[in-house]
Amino acid sequence: MMESSPVVSTENGSRSVQSYIDETPVWNDGTKTPSAPMTSMQWRIWSLAAAGKFFEGLVVFMTGVALPLLAKEFSLGPAAHGIVGAASLLGILVGATALGGLADRFGRKPMFILEMVIFTVFLVGVTLSPNFVILVICLFGLGVALGCDYPTAHLVISESMPSSCRGRFVLGAFGFQALGALMGAGVGFFILYENPTLSAWRWMYATAILPAVLVTLARLTITESAHWLYSKGKSDEAERQMLRLLERQPPYPREIVLSDAAEEDGTAERDEDGSYRELFSEKNRRATILASVPWFLQDLGTYGIGIFTPTILATAVGHKKEHATAIADLVQNDMLAAKGAAVIDVLLIVGIVGAVLLADRVGRIKLQIFGFIGCAIGLFLASLSVDFTGLMQLYLIFAGFMVFSFMTNLGPNAQTYLIAGEVFPTKVRGKGAGFAASFAKIGAVMTAFLFPILLAEIGVRYLLYLLVVASIAGAIVTWMTRIETTGMNLEELE
Repeated sequence: MMESSPVVSTENGSRSVQSYIDETPVWNDGTKTPSAPMTSMQWRIWSLAAAGKFFEGLVVFMTGVALPLLAKEFSLGPAAHGIVGAASLLGILVGATALGGLADRFGRKPMFILEMVIFTVFLVGVTLSPNFVILVICLFGLGVALGCDYPTAHLVISESMPSSCRGRFVLGAFGFQALGALMGAGVGFFILYENPTLSAWRWMYATAILPAVLVTLARLTITESAHWLYSKGKSDEAERQMLRLLERQPPYPREIVLSDAAEEDGTAERDEDGSYRELFSEKNRRATILASVPWFLQDLGTYGIGIFTPTILATAVGHKKEHATAIADLVQNDMLAAKGAAVIDVLLIVGIVGAVLLADRVGRIKLQIFGFIGCAIGLFLASLSVDFTGLMQLYLIFAGFMVFSFMTNLGPNAQTYLIAGEVFPTKVRGKGAGFAASFAKIGAVMTAFLFPILLAEIGVRYLLYLLVVASIAGAIVTWMTRIETTGMNLEELE
């Protein structure tokens, strides 16, 4: 008969960082438990990383809701309107590489804290912006902070979690983007309802300031990555941080002694900072292509399908006034857009829930390929709408959009983010994940600027055909450069 509490079977001598994190207890009769119970520190790290993703969805969405109001307040022309819309996106592109890569030099925790400090400062700046120039600078600053979060949030989770559930926790936090967007829809609608004035957009941003301050303070209490500390030769500090990370009742492991075997095998190159050049070395080139090219192609499709969103929203939530002549009309249009975006965000959440449930069971590569093929089907379905008019045209566009939204979050939108933080060695993991995110956002920027031109030049049908080709190319590149990381610990991947 088993005892009421498990005891831990451990090896004699020293071991690696991940082996301690992956360790599962056994009962006194030798029966193994299916998984290691999560510690309070692991839950804290995960929840604080999820909070960052929540803020990303919240603020990015609120920028979309606020745009018509601030454009009216600052009398923005078409060019200035486009600059405001692109400022955060360009900031993400810069921040993912410029700041995200610093996590390999200064540590995961310092950058995890710094990004929230930057985010909070520029959030206050956006709220108080007196003119167009300050607004754009602050929106760009917000984007830089959010860009840094792409690699650092992934790393603090993946380097603290058991290999068997790493994918679920990374994607679970990633899914808070969609929850943040959904909350942003609710906040935006409520503020517009209670305060139907041009200044309502400032109150939207202001609602996130206090929570951002609290999250920043809470991040001061987490542990540093033992993987990173060990890669820098700081074994003693890595052991102390591991004891904090794995503190639980009943206590196990009771002591932590890290091995030097990892160094002999080449998994830890101590006191050396990896450069961006290493991402393109023979050892890492395949991982770099897998992490960045499919993500780039995924962003082309995601931002491309967004062109058709207004048509869908207008029918889903009712007709709006095409030419808002008064502030009341402008606010009413904005409220309709907030309602419609909430409907879409629900579809995105369904897709990400599927990714969370399947990533550690089916595998990253299979889901990414399957998702890309599903995206191509959805885009092709939408392209058929060109041959119809009236309700049939609307049904095809809407059906295509639904298929695309679900499949991209089940597959490439989720899996590209997950894979980018897993396939690189510890010393360049931040740089690799940051480069992949930045490279992907080049696709997003290209889409934002070029697609309206292409739409006018070649029309809807052929533009959608291009997006279909991009999705198929994403599936092909994923298959050709595949590195399956499901169930493997980070040290084996190195």
